[in-house]
Amino acid sequence: MVEPPPDQALSFDQRVYALVALIPAGRLATYGQIAELLGAYGCARQVGWALRRLPLPSTVPWQRVVNAQGRISMDPSRQGSDWIQRDLLLGEGLAVAADGRLSLAAHRWHPENPGPLTSPGALAVDQEPTSPL
Repeated sequence: MVEPPPDQALSFDQRVYALVALIPAGRLATYGQIAELLGAYGCARQVGWALRRLPLPSTVPWQRVVNAQGRISMDPSRQGSDWIQRDLLLGEGLAVAADGRLSLAAHRWHPENPGPLTSPGALAVDQEPTSPL
């Protein structure tokens, strides 16, 4: 992991990646939940776009973030990353319905103390995106 210099604030994308990196295997978070934990209320779409910009493969467990209904966002514009997400989640032992639905009730991540997430310079990240998916 690379720490930014103390005088340099992390970008929104970097903050998203750092927080998502804390989600343990077998747990799920929603885009809105990540936004709220970052102090960016109402920015669920921006969280989704940040994750979409991650180059694949990635050490950031982006597959563990789903929509508010507990579903993988299945869409042709994702260029197959929806199916990659499904396979990665199945590999973690999560049951994924044919329509991409997962059990948020059983697998939602509840961080005990995610750290100073609203402080832009407080989190470390392992990579910066270089190109969109």
